[in-house]
Amino acid sequence: MLAAPFTKSNLNYPSPRRRLAGVGISGAAASARFGDGLAHFGNGLRVKAAISSGDRSVETTAPAPSVREGKNGNGSLMSSSPDGRVQVRAVLTIRRKIKEGLIDKVEDQWFSFVNSIGQGILLQLVSEQIDPAHQIVTKEALWIVDTNSGKIAEAYGRGWSPRSSEHSHIVEYATEFTVPSDFGNPGAILITNCHSKEFYLVEIVLHGFKGGPIFFPASTWIHSRNDNPESRIIFRNYAYLPSQTPPGIKDLRREDLLSLRGNGKGERKPHERIYDYAPYNDLGNPDKTDELARPVLAGAERPYPRRCRTGRPPMKSAPECESRVEKPHPVYVPRDEAFEDIKMATFSAGRLKAVLHNLVPQIAATLASSDIPFGCFSDIDKLYLDGFLLKDDQQSEKATNPFLGKFVKRVLSIGDRLLKYDTPAIIKRDRFSWLRDNEFARQALAGVNPVNIELLKEFPIMSQLDPAIYGPPESAITKEILEQELHGMTVDEAIKSKRLFIIDYHDLLMPFVNKINDIPGRKAYASRTIFFYTKTGTLKPVAIELSLPSTSASPAFKRVYTHGHDATSHWAWKLAKAHVCAVDAGVHQLVNHWSNLAWALNLTCESIVVVRLRTHASMEPYIIATHRQLSQMHPVYKLLHPHMRYTMEINALARQSLINGGGIIEACFTPGKYAMEISSAAYKSLWRFDMEALTADLLRRGMAVEDPSAPGGIKLLIEDYPYAADGLLVWSAIKEWVESYVGHFYPDPSSITSDVELQEWWKEIKTKGHPDKKNEPWWPELKTKEDLAGILATMIWIASGQHAAINFGQYPFGGYVPNRPTLMRQLIPQESEPEYERFLMNPQATFLSSLPSQLQATKVMAVQDTLSTHSPDEEYLGEDCHLHTHWIDDQEVKTIFERFSSRLKEIEEIIHKRNKDFHLRNRTGAGVPPYELLLPTSGPGVTGRGVPNSISI
Repeated sequence: MLAAPFTKSNLNYPSPRRRLAGVGISGAAASARFGDGLAHFGNGLRVKAAISSGDRSVETTAPAPSVREGKNGNGSLMSSSPDGRVQVRAVLTIRRKIKEGLIDKVEDQWFSFVNSIGQGILLQLVSEQIDPAHQIVTKEALWIVDTNSGKIAEAYGRGWSPRSSEHSHIVEYATEFTVPSDFGNPGAILITNCHSKEFYLVEIVLHGFKGGPIFFPASTWIHSRNDNPESRIIFRNYAYLPSQTPPGIKDLRREDLLSLRGNGKGERKPHERIYDYAPYNDLGNPDKTDELARPVLAGAERPYPRRCRTGRPPMKSAPECESRVEKPHPVYVPRDEAFEDIKMATFSAGRLKAVLHNLVPQIAATLASSDIPFGCFSDIDKLYLDGFLLKDDQQSEKATNPFLGKFVKRVLSIGDRLLKYDTPAIIKRDRFSWLRDNEFARQALAGVNPVNIELLKEFPIMSQLDPAIYGPPESAITKEILEQELHGMTVDEAIKSKRLFIIDYHDLLMPFVNKINDIPGRKAYASRTIFFYTKTGTLKPVAIELSLPSTSASPAFKRVYTHGHDATSHWAWKLAKAHVCAVDAGVHQLVNHWSNLAWALNLTCESIVVVRLRTHASMEPYIIATHRQLSQMHPVYKLLHPHMRYTMEINALARQSLINGGGIIEACFTPGKYAMEISSAAYKSLWRFDMEALTADLLRRGMAVEDPSAPGGIKLLIEDYPYAADGLLVWSAIKEWVESYVGHFYPDPSSITSDVELQEWWKEIKTKGHPDKKNEPWWPELKTKEDLAGILATMIWIASGQHAAINFGQYPFGGYVPNRPTLMRQLIPQESEPEYERFLMNPQATFLSSLPSQLQATKVMAVQDTLSTHSPDEEYLGEDCHLHTHWIDDQEVKTIFERFSSRLKEIEEIIHKRNKDFHLRNRTGAGVPPYELLLPTSGPGVTGRGVPNSISI
């Protein structure tokens, strides 16, 4: 191991734990002084290295070489000078802030100046080859180097010269240093930041080796040595399995992984890159008030995936809970997981837009009441047509209101243009489409939550809940009720011909209904909805069952609604559909989206629960395990890296403001403070990794049957199922890409089981990322190429296609409150109740007063708008970002990726053609918006299309 260096220079030499070099060489551009004059490097351009062979110590002194041009080879050096040394040029690409203020520009100038005098950045180039000598020792014992690592060459950046780039925020710095001719292939670079602040390194390129430049992709923040004296390790863009790692960089591979795992102790600091696990124990804030106490989501009773550990101290009133960090202070995520400048600017702009959209209604509600309902449908239309304008008395209130800052007051005076919402896609072509039954059914297949509809396989419909608590298990939906709507078919015939479908939230929500209904201004049912598949190829809703459990004051309630043929039953049917939508929105956010992330805000109770669980929350443990167990050189790491971007940051923000106690989801969605408990219940009863692949999910729900000749190997029961039909195209492309990639790196069947990093990665996902389900028998094995390809394709699908399908339609579908209310504030009036008479006298007023209040609706619309927005720096599936073009040095892999990209372009054309096919009534027709959520590409903004690589919002 290295002895502690004894030096008065500013060089930050390798710490004692580094095992580095065969030879220590300092570049001609370096300026250093070892001990008492042992080595001097300055303008004299001379190099001195102390080399030991056996028990002999040899000193060499040589002039710096000239550069010899040449090519060919595989990373070896070009022709050397007569003294056996070669000059190498290193170019560092560094990204500055996109929008710089005066202070930023001054700091940039200082950064360049410090580099130019050789005090800014130290590079240490490590060879893939082991040095033949056993040890290398200098006279003064400054170096004692273990030869289990490769040879090393150093360049301390004196003479760093900035160069312009085609991108204004990108700057390049170049310097030169020398290496011996037998140095071998460079495998890693150690970089030390001697500045007082971090900087963002895009990549390092080495020139002077045969075969052209050698790339070291980074895309990482390089911490200041003031924060951490350890150098950062940047590996070459080769992919190596652990057993294939060149001997000179084996120890560095292991050391880099260890540096990312931490020790599970202490509070994490902003500059750190530590990935570790913790339970969801930071959602509540009992130290502030008992009303904000929330249970820990972990263990057998409330199982849940794990999040990133922050190490914050415990709550005083609840030691099992972690203390909270409130806005504007950031929640810790590993440094490289944070938003980049463009994303942060977009997200900040979105938050500002949310404030602008929400501010005026909030003032209006503050002056009157927080539960003002919409008086008529035209009040809702005004949000898009006229904007929400302040009245004169509110303008004067605004001028004196102490909680409005000067900036907000100034913005409010700009004009009503800033306060208008864009017209949501669902009413842009047909304002009244949401009223129709066929549109209600269409959205079960082509809406924002098309992942819950199932084939009805058995009748009668039975609950699995305890009948001693929840009453008889039989559904109130009878054959007689259904057969009135089946066009002459019997229920048995319809089930046999696979014509009946169901969305069933009964058992998931029934245990929470009474709790939800005790919350002021919240009323919910446990729902079941039955659909009939007509001969025209469309779905028709035929029955809705709404249920309430018994209470101390009332017996259990079950009632079945149908569309009816009279005015009263028609309005009751509208209210029943609205309740179903509200339940679906909550499940979408908390299960389908948040479990995938916990961010979907425009769905009903049900939809909230399912969406967030299946994307955001489930993905985070995969990301943590990937960083902890797979080296940057591992081919699986390189494959997954684009699909991990921003997810941990967005999840941290969600825990801070969206799914936390008192957050937006609790305030604006049906489940209220029980939202995350419902998400946990869904995880406990519904989530299985082996069912998260699109094909497996469709087969499980009975929406498809196996067919080897069809895309993805399955055939849809409903051909015009836009989410599934387009999803299968994207899924098949992902599967083909992943299978080819895995086959390239794992040609030998035994290479999967012998890959120690890969096996530890999969083990950790199960035992630490999803520990509450670690003993489930359904976890896939990891023994073959097929096993690995299936696991990776599922993860990539979740991060890309699955999340896009259930996220970016939030505002297009949910931005019009009557189409997809996020909560209901009243139960449906019954004949024996006083409210029933008011319902008969004014059913529209009953309907509107049941919807979210103006304040609740505008809050949700603002958040939905932000969450449906693509950032300008979005990276889409199949795109080769210009800053990541050198991610791997493997031409065969690049060729496979090009095929994948070409296939996605073909898919885009196929989807466009489908959206023009008038035989597909769920995506075309008068006033019907096309289904574009799985179109691979998009521009920035709320577009209702585009499949990003990762869960980035």
